Amino acid sequence: MNDNDLLRYSRHILLDDIGIEGQEKLLSSHVVIIGVGGLGSAAAPYLAAAGIGKLTLIDHDLVEMTNLQRQIMHNNNSICMSKVASGKKMLNQLNPQTQIIEIEQKATSELLDELLPHASAVLDCTDNFKTRHLINAACVKHQIPLISGAAIGFDGQVTVIDPRIANSPCYACVFPEDQVFDEVKCSTMGVFSPLVGIIGSIQAAQALQVIAQIGQPLVGKLLFWDARTSQSNEIQLHKQTTCKTCS
Repeated sequence: MNDNDLLRYSRHILLDDIGIEGQEKLLSSHVVIIGVGGLGSAAAPYLAAAGIGKLTLIDHDLVEMTNLQRQIMHNNNSICMSKVASGKKMLNQLNPQTQIIEIEQKATSELLDELLPHASAVLDCTDNFKTRHLINAACVKHQIPLISGAAIGFDGQVTVIDPRIANSPCYACVFPEDQVFDEVKCSTMGVFSPLVGIIGSIQAAQALQVIAQIGQPLVGKLLFWDARTSQSNEIQLHKQTTCKTCS
């Protein structure tokens, strides 16, 4: 690190659990964020500010007026702009030292196979069940930690999947791919604006913990957050021996 880095990240370096060694791990890391909506808009700025060396943003959507109630990387001038371009513009202003890669397309197995071998962690900030399973399968395949978040209405949840740990359950262990349920989205159910900020920030914190090896990330645990009561609950998750993805 140079003098500018030591100054910029001094408040991290002062933390015994991070220090210079931990900050250097962050500076040399690459985080892939899939979904640059509410969750991604909250997670990406904190990761850039914290000094993640490279951020790859993946999203195929354009910014719409209805996004602005919660997707804080975007603003009025971003309407009709691609979300990844809007996000890159904001993040470059926040921390020019972080390299931002924008990919304006849907996540595919081929794309993830190309990116993940060079990634330190992946954030799933999507709202699509099929895409979540695709991301999970790719992370299991390439042994890359996955921080999965979800938010709808007033309820949010976060878990960390770390395929490098033998007993770490994957997303499919908890939510089997053949499970039948009614998929709901913000466009029909609504979402409390600060909720995505809370869940996205937790995702960012979990990514930093995994990369810098701080504390105990939510591996094998599912954290629930109720924005109505400001109460959180946590349940233990277990790896399923019959899981078609990780077993």
